[in-house]
Amino acid sequence: MPWGRVTMIAAAVSGAAFVLVPAAAQATGVVVATSGPSAAKYPVGRKVADDERIVLAPGDTLTVLDSRGTRIFKGAGTYSLNQQAGVSKTGAFALLTRERAAQRMRTGAVRGDLGGPVTRPNLWYVDVGSSGATCVPKSDEIRLWRSTSQGDATYSIKPVGGNRTAQAMFHDGEMLAPWDAKALPVSDGSSFVISQPGAAERTVTFKLLDSVPDQPDALAEDLISHGCMAQIDVLSQATRVDEN
Repeated sequence: MPWGRVTMIAAAVSGAAFVLVPAAAQATGVVVATSGPSAAKYPVGRKVADDERIVLAPGDTLTVLDSRGTRIFKGAGTYSLNQQAGVSKTGAFALLTRERAAQRMRTGAVRGDLGGPVTRPNLWYVDVGSSGATCVPKSDEIRLWRSTSQGDATYSIKPVGGNRTAQAMFHDGEMLAPWDAKALPVSDGSSFVISQPGAAERTVTFKLLDSVPDQPDALAEDLISHGCMAQIDVLSQATRVDEN
């Protein structure tokens, strides 16, 4: 084989090998809450690169979620996500977002380490005490959740603009109740009024997810884009990383 042809083949192989080697992926986080003078610079939903310099002013508070958990930065100062010191919360994320978790529970609430309010142990449970957009996996079975397990409780559920009404019963010692899918079929964007005697009505609008991302930052982006901000709060609290 002529030397010139050998050289051309070698160059082509070398070039192909160069093209096939991917660049290292840049880890990113997502802003899930922000306040203070720099809020416009770091709006909710903004991506933050792992090695990006986060510059905050006095009075700033920035909450960022990435693959290791949720961290809160408070100004003034310069920070970056790759300076994490706390223990990763990937296990907490996996439990919180587990699908097919529709079995009844007598216990199983999440309370903040500092004694915060009781929150859902699974992100896809529908909180009867909260209004607003609620994201659920399209393929999962819907379950209602309450923040206490004490006493029997009956809730009435009615589609917005509809006449049908169904009931959901919480039994003493349980925090979950089934959703009557036959009487109240759920579609993307459908809204329902949940009421109980002596309590304020709540209106829930369902947002159906075709699939659930397995990375926290990607899931946070999905929840934010659908307006499911109460679930962002639950996700942030459950995966908060305590810095050393």
